Amino acid sequence: MQEKLDKFKQLIAEITDLGRAEALLGWDQQTYMPRGSAEDRGNILETVAGLTHTMFTSKEMGDLLADLAPYADTLDPDSDDACLIKRIAHDYGKSTRVPTEWVSEFARVTTMGQMAWEEAKASDDFEVFRPHLEKLVQLRQAYANFFKPFDHIYDPLLDDFEPGMKTSEVQAIFNALRPQQVELLKEIAAKPVIDDSFLHIPYDEKGQWDFGIDVITRFGYDFNRGRQDKAVHPFTTSFGIDDVRITTRFDPDRAASALFSTMHEAGHAMYEQGVSKTLRRTPLANGASMAVHESQSRMWENLVGRSRAFWQFFYPRLVKQFPGQLANVSQEQFYRGINKVEPSLIRVEADEATYNLHIMLRLELEIALLEGSLQVGDLPQVWNSKMEEYLGVVPPTNREGVLQDVHWSGGMMGYFPTYALGNLVSAQLWDSMLGDIPNLEAQIGEGKFDELLGWMRTNIHQHGAKFEPQVLVKRVTGTTIQPEPYMKYLRGKYSEIYNL
Repeated sequence: MQEKLDKFKQLIAEITDLGRAEALLGWDQQTYMPRGSAEDRGNILETVAGLTHTMFTSKEMGDLLADLAPYADTLDPDSDDACLIKRIAHDYGKSTRVPTEWVSEFARVTTMGQMAWEEAKASDDFEVFRPHLEKLVQLRQAYANFFKPFDHIYDPLLDDFEPGMKTSEVQAIFNALRPQQVELLKEIAAKPVIDDSFLHIPYDEKGQWDFGIDVITRFGYDFNRGRQDKAVHPFTTSFGIDDVRITTRFDPDRAASALFSTMHEAGHAMYEQGVSKTLRRTPLANGASMAVHESQSRMWENLVGRSRAFWQFFYPRLVKQFPGQLANVSQEQFYRGINKVEPSLIRVEADEATYNLHIMLRLELEIALLEGSLQVGDLPQVWNSKMEEYLGVVPPTNREGVLQDVHWSGGMMGYFPTYALGNLVSAQLWDSMLGDIPNLEAQIGEGKFDELLGWMRTNIHQHGAKFEPQVLVKRVTGTTIQPEPYMKYLRGKYSEIYNL
């Protein structure tokens, strides 16, 4: 049996390597690739994706899994080998239902789609992207249909990002969350508007870059095993435990955008840098799910980065970096400014009180597209009407509306709900961590993050994708994903800021 296990691991390592090579090509596409190279890159990615899928769905893999499944039942269920066999059996079961031709075409279409999205966003012309999105919706509908019968057409897509979770579970969580967030927003709207005008003046780009680098280095992001570059839409990608890269972007009208993007992506990256080395070259050397991944990014960005304690340490340094902009802005004014609640157009710039509503809107639209009740051509108009319904604002351009996010150009329908779920998990983990580190706030106020990162390393990071997200969250917090801790956090924070 050991010989078969060794063969299985070697095959998985080679398949993982191919996937990492595909990720490297994707990183280059979004950072340094010439704009006119989309077709050539699409051909390469089509070939690599097809080879990877063929290897993974081979008879050899199926035979090895058939032999190893009974063996896995004799192992400690928490062991690396048992978890690896279980995870591969799940992924193999899904992948064998998807034709290699679909995988290859999807890789090519998403490559072309992303370049079309970038052009459409830059020119504010939805029609440039429309035919690509129509094809992507068709491909995702076809993908879902490979898994019939299902409870909901969205389930197979959601499972790709949040293993084991059903659309009905997400909708139940959101239905419980939405009225509470709407009520909080109504209470805040009745209070005086916070002045954040000092955030909407020019800040030197290099100064922003340098400050962000200093922050995430102190957090614990290891630049010996990573790097930061610029991209149209910030993202994190991994080519292995020791090569995890992040990107950020700069907005001339939003001085805090680059900093919070950098903190957000560093949260993702520190997760992957903290995975146990024993999981190297396996699919387990990833996050448990995108919700757990987002719990890390949203935690560092918001629970840490927008906290009073954080700015107690970093604000004097920020003023020193930008004296012309901030010399007459107190630390309290700055803290309130970066936590201002105001319905806005752009998801990635949204405050914590409104962010989840952006996600709920996208989930509703994705489901409608997949069910066929919404056509791609009608998407801009419906997007705008939903923005008015959910947030009371209407995008003046498609660039600030339906074209703002990169996800659909990559075919990543099923991803968006994980952002809101990640917010909920971040609060649950934070509560558990405070029980173990009662002086955490004081440590943050001194610019010390070692114990915080160490707690995450021990309880979350090292496990990689060994456990399903709901299982992992319950192991650490005692419950599955729940909205109550996050609402308690939001209400406590904004009650103090707005005197509710």
